[in-house]
Amino acid sequence: MPINGFLYPGAKFIPPYEVANSVRYNDDDSPSMYKTPGSSGNRRTWTFSTWFKRGNLGSSQWILDAYGGSSDEFHIYISSGNAIGIYTIGGGFGNNLSISTNNLVRDVSAWYHLVVRCDTTQSTASDRLRIYLNGVEATYGTYNNFTENGEGQVNEASTKHWLGRRNAGDHFDGYMAETVLVDGLSLAPTSFGEFDSASPTVWKPIDVSGLTFGTNGFYLDYEDSSNLGNDANGGTDFTEANLDATDQTTDTCTNNFATLNPLNGSGTRTSNDNYSEGNTIMIPANHDNYTTTLATMGAKQGKWYWEAQSIVEGTASNAYYPRTIGFMRDDYGFNYSTLGQDDKTWDVVYNSGNWDASHNSSVVVNDMSTDRTSGNILNFALDLDNGKFYFGINGTYLNSGNPTSGSSGTGALHTLDATDLSFFIIPAVTSATTGTYYKFNFGNPAFSISSGNADGNGYGNFEYAPPSGYYAWCSKNLAEFG
Repeated sequence: MPINGFLYPGAKFIPPYEVANSVRYNDDDSPSMYKTPGSSGNRRTWTFSTWFKRGNLGSSQWILDAYGGSSDEFHIYISSGNAIGIYTIGGGFGNNLSISTNNLVRDVSAWYHLVVRCDTTQSTASDRLRIYLNGVEATYGTYNNFTENGEGQVNEASTKHWLGRRNAGDHFDGYMAETVLVDGLSLAPTSFGEFDSASPTVWKPIDVSGLTFGTNGFYLDYEDSSNLGNDANGGTDFTEANLDATDQTTDTCTNNFATLNPLNGSGTRTSNDNYSEGNTIMIPANHDNYTTTLATMGAKQGKWYWEAQSIVEGTASNAYYPRTIGFMRDDYGFNYSTLGQDDKTWDVVYNSGNWDASHNSSVVVNDMSTDRTSGNILNFALDLDNGKFYFGINGTYLNSGNPTSGSSGTGALHTLDATDLSFFIIPAVTSATTGTYYKFNFGNPAFSISSGNADGNGYGNFEYAPPSGYYAWCSKNLAEFG
């Protein structure tokens, strides 16, 4: 193996396995995939595996549903309490199966790996169905396992197999990657992943393309944006419902991109505040106070680029209502309100007909532009190496800003001092009543990109090219620069 960049003669370097794509499920769109086996496979022995990252929490969301009718159904789901659950109705088990994990999956910033392995031929009941999260078997709160040699609905002919929903609804919200069913084998999680030798607590994917998938097995890698349900194993493709090319992302378990974090914010919140498109959009409900939401990633150094598509609804009374967007220090706690109103937050805001920049309750640059056209792409360039921030509209930086000007900070709207830069700096947005919102793009856009631009490392998909030396908010870039 290479040591300090040197590869010994005769050694073969094998690069780490990379997952290129995921599919984004937005529960507001009622998305799903489905297919129905033409013949039965092995209904006693099989393995299901997928990587996933949560979006909305607080509701029951289905990952896999094998539906043969209202009294003939098998579920793998996430409960409203964020546990992994297994439940069956009818089938050939002799009893209804009910399993719920003690382990919870409520971190919206993290990718999880789920393995469910079934082998009802096992004489020991606890070996017949087992659940693993990130390579480790779960512990169980509720546990009522299969009867010996029971035959369930998975791999059953004429039984519709849903991904991302229950037949009756309960849509998944978030991202899935590397979704696999192996028909006829009960496999350990080591068939799908491994612990990182350099970070032994980190579970990472391995190449699964060489597995034997069996009669009704499948492998979805989501690499064809025009056919997200393509079975890379060569079997019958899944039919997509309410999914399109914009739902393919490069946000994966090997390169995790920032999103908004509904668990990290403050202000008045209601159940109608709507986080959608994998937490890249927050549409606020009407309320009297401001709601501030942070992103899932921050940094102390490096140069960072992101975008937001501005959506303006209505005119008149809400046309000038401020919606601030910017960033904050991580030492602010959970008592923050509007960005730009203290010495630990910075913003740009459209207010009274103009774009302004504010910090510590003072407008530091005002009347930069009157352009508030719905659909504008807003450009954000944060240079933490020099403590400078720049803001643009449709690729033109306001205040004659030059993000590549380094320490001179030509046209920078904000300057951060050494104390500021000793803390993590995190992108954030403040919203209040309905009328204006933003579709964020940290490199994983939920809106159509007409040009397509990656950063200097080849990561992200942006409408406008990131300035030279600026990078997308993703785990690979943070490991290198952040």
